[in-house]
Amino acid sequence: MNLYLGIMSGTSLDGVDLALVDFFEKPNLVASGFVPMPEDLRANLAELLKSGETSLQKLGEIDHRLGVLYADCVNEFLAKNKLKPSQIKAIGCHGQTVWHAPQGNFPFTMQIGDMNIVAARTGITTIADFRRKDMAMGGQGAPLVPAFHEAVFACPNQFTVVLNIGGISNISVLDPKSETIGYDVSVGNALMDSWIEKHLGKRYDKNAEWAKTGEVISELLAEMLSEPFLQLSPPKSTGRELFNLAWLEKQFANLTAKSTAYKVEDVQRTLAEFTVQSVSLELSQWKNEPNKVLLVCGGGARNPLLMERFNVLLPDWHVGTTNDYGVDVDYVEAAAFAWLAFQRMENLPSNMPSVTGASQAVSLGVIFPK
Repeated sequence: MNLYLGIMSGTSLDGVDLALVDFFEKPNLVASGFVPMPEDLRANLAELLKSGETSLQKLGEIDHRLGVLYADCVNEFLAKNKLKPSQIKAIGCHGQTVWHAPQGNFPFTMQIGDMNIVAARTGITTIADFRRKDMAMGGQGAPLVPAFHEAVFACPNQFTVVLNIGGISNISVLDPKSETIGYDVSVGNALMDSWIEKHLGKRYDKNAEWAKTGEVISELLAEMLSEPFLQLSPPKSTGRELFNLAWLEKQFANLTAKSTAYKVEDVQRTLAEFTVQSVSLELSQWKNEPNKVLLVCGGGARNPLLMERFNVLLPDWHVGTTNDYGVDVDYVEAAAFAWLAFQRMENLPSNMPSVTGASQAVSLGVIFPK
């Protein structure tokens, strides 16, 4: 066996995903786990992401706390699966993105979580800071997962799009006739999660139960679909820096009626529709391709309303999930970071210039020895 452990905590801030992948011959997901984000840490991160402002003291403390959290998650995971640290070749840990700004004169991305702590407390070589090498090569630093999608899901006789719906929706376009591309399309769950938390105090809308009680507000949907980011050509990436409640308030401000004039559940239903329609509009450019398959993963794949609407809006696509290919929808991204760690340890390229816009393919990640 050739075991690597991938760790992902995404923009949804729900917790830490872990995926144990065996790279003997082809990648195989052996075990997976999830640890909820501690409430106080989640609140601190949410505040930081909302404003983009903090003190260096607070930033340093959150960085440390995340390092401890990741290390504890790994040690619990190993104990549960009766594994020794020596059996794991390396950990690939994404860290927690607190800011992603690929545009401007000084493009940068910032993921925090002290990986020295992870390596020291687990006794396992840890690889992190995957995005900045790609940016140093002129790329966006995102998305990184399409290279893994190609390795696992590409099929020579079908046009496959892998749609990951986390906080943000991104796609990997696996076209057997041309090189793989991938980019952020629009918001995923981030606005729906923020809206239900604001009004009902829940972290997310389980099974879209709340959204299903509402109706689409057509003028709000049209306003949201006019967002300039949706018109940009790839490569492109986005995050909560754009799609947040302040952005939603701006959409309301452009309408004749005040935001308070709408039922809150109707807004939730409209946010779900925005996620689906922005993706469906993006996919329409490939309407003439034969044998089209859409594989959905991420938390959105468990949202029955989103899946139902994709089936309605994309009648000429076969809509399924990555579960059909043996990779659990909740652990595709974590598995991708195990793959990125494997590529780094083997000194193999792991970014795709066709995806990120980098000038060349390089091996991503910084190694923190055990």
